[in-house]
Amino acid sequence: AFLLLLTSLYIANATAQQRDHLTPLEVDRVKEAQILDKRIDVFIKATDRRLMVLNGTQANNAKQLKKDAELWGDLPTGSQAELITDIAKILDEAITNIDDVSARDERNPLIGKSLRKLAQAVNNITTQLAPFRDKAKTDAEVASLEMLSEDAEQILAAVKKLPPEVEKKGKSKN
Repeated sequence: AFLLLLTSLYIANATAQQRDHLTPLEVDRVKEAQILDKRIDVFIKATDRRLMVLNGTQANNAKQLKKDAELWGDLPTGSQAELITDIAKILDEAITNIDDVSARDERNPLIGKSLRKLAQAVNNITTQLAPFRDKAKTDAEVASLEMLSEDAEQILAAVKKLPPEVEKKGKSKN
């Protein structure tokens, strides 16, 4: 009986791990976006697409969806827990991308710009997902919301450590 339980847990875990948090076309957009702030824009767009599904606002955005279809493909599908987990994993990937650039060049001006964009998106995401927190029924939903909350806290904490944004006037050095 114990072996059967272990086997079923392993299969459930393997099934959960097979789901990609980005669609194939979103992966293509990430690969195309070689500049950090543009890549963060792709991650934000990917989270927005999942929020649209979660909130059921596809009909309100039909014109935009049609315009995006060729570049982004169909909207992602999945359970509420899967879509929220996707958002958390996308944020996690965005954090990793910012960390990677920071490790190579901590003075890169795109780090602050990207982190600020991401923090703004996180505020939007957490606002839109607040109603889901109260309605979470399954362990998977609770776990996905906790994962998302941890990523959001990490992003918001990092943005607080940034120096104030400086308005640039005149010519740039580039």
